[in-house]
Formats: sequence, C-alpha cells, structure tokens
Amino acid sequence: MSEEFVSESIMPVAGSCDPAAMSRGEPGLPSGFIWRDEEYTVADVVETWKESGPCRSGGSENYLRKHWWKIRTGNGLEMTIYFERQGRSKRQNKARWWLYTVNRKEVVR
Repeated sequence: MSEEFVSESIMPVAGSCDPAAMSRGEPGLPSGFIWRDEEYTVADVVETWKESGPCRSGGSENYLRKHWWKIRTGNGLEMTIYFERQGRSKRQNKARWWLYTVNRKEVVR
C-alpha cells in the first residue's frame, strides 16, 4: 500500500463531531467529512496521537498543536487526518481540519 501526501483542508459534515471529546476540551473527530466534493465516512480509528511544540512567543511553555488520527473510511481507504488547534493564518483561520495522507489502494479486511 503506498501512501500519498495530500495536505488539503477537509470539511466535517455538520453535526457529526464527537461531543464526548469536545466536552473534554479536545476536537471531536467527525464521523464524516467532505474532501474534493466527495463525502467520506469514518468507519474505524486505527491510531491517535498528539503533537506539541514550544511557545511561539519565546516562553518556556510547551503547547498542544495538533491532534492526529489514522482512520479507515467506509469504503476501506486509510487516511491520516489532523486538527490544528490554532489556525495557520488569519486568512486560513477557519481551516482547522486537514487530510495529511491517503492510501488509495483499498485495505483488505
């Protein structure tokens, strides 16, 4: 299976984000999202992890930057998506969900 780098924003399906995660202050992984005008359903979460980094204004603190998920979609594709806790720029402030990689070859179950 070959992994393709994508790095494009995705749009969660309205009302599909996990409210339990959101109540803990974490982003709620959507059960579905739109990418390139096609809707994908999250069928399984394969792996999760978090990424942190130093304070950008020179302080000694470390901040949580991204939440990552390796998922399997309803049609068997494996994708890696992430949520950025802080927007990249004022112009892209609302783009927080990103598709990082996709395996185009379907996974054999």
